Amino acid sequence: MSETIIEMKNVSFQYEYTQVLNDISFQVKEGDFLAILGPNGSGKSTLLKLLLGIIKPMAGEIKLFGQPNDSFREREWIGYVSQKSNAFNSGFPATVEEVVKSGLSKKVGLFKRMPKDAKERVHQTLKSVGMEKFSDRNIGQLSGGQQQRVFIARALISEPKVLILDEPTVGIDHENVQSFYDMLATLNKEQNITIILVTHDVDTVSNRISHVACLNQTIHFHGYKEDFDSISQEQLDKWQGHAVRKIH
Repeated sequence: MSETIIEMKNVSFQYEYTQVLNDISFQVKEGDFLAILGPNGSGKSTLLKLLLGIIKPMAGEIKLFGQPNDSFREREWIGYVSQKSNAFNSGFPATVEEVVKSGLSKKVGLFKRMPKDAKERVHQTLKSVGMEKFSDRNIGQLSGGQQQRVFIARALISEPKVLILDEPTVGIDHENVQSFYDMLATLNKEQNITIILVTHDVDTVSNRISHVACLNQTIHFHGYKEDFDSISQEQLDKWQGHAVRKIH
């Protein structure tokens, strides 16, 4: 039986007087590929911040690998990739190798010397995302899809057990989205990396994921993708406010 690696139990959060998340409870098991769906303002970003330990819940409990989130120390076990296109400065003067190598600081410490095999580890990690031929290229010279693969490599080099991605295909042209999701599916199946993906690309990603969570302030559905398929569009619209179309 797969190990439960993330557990939220009766979690609530609010900003001042605005309730953002209410009574959230769900589990993520080792090897899951979970897609979190929800309209804008549904609390998806807040949920990720709670999982990453950036903010603390007002009520409820979060456990990572069986440990309370606020005392969990193995943060390198959790890789995170944000919406690159909304935050990345394309003029940043760094090569692909340098960007990926910087991800090792999470594991070895910010001011400690890089391991002797760092270059080989960078090469192998870039190879896993199909970017090994670009190691000497300036990051700003790459396409949006290529840059996002590099940022995933940066997250992967610390050998995380969980990879969390927040709308990772924003800024990637449609032709490259399919291959991007194929890469995530390969990481999930061949390296057994648990993936949590916040996305609006429901139809595109549907044949790669194992689980779905519908979020709109609270969890309206969490279960296997096959069970999600049987939900009526009327019920889904009621939960999501017409923001997510049903997987076909």
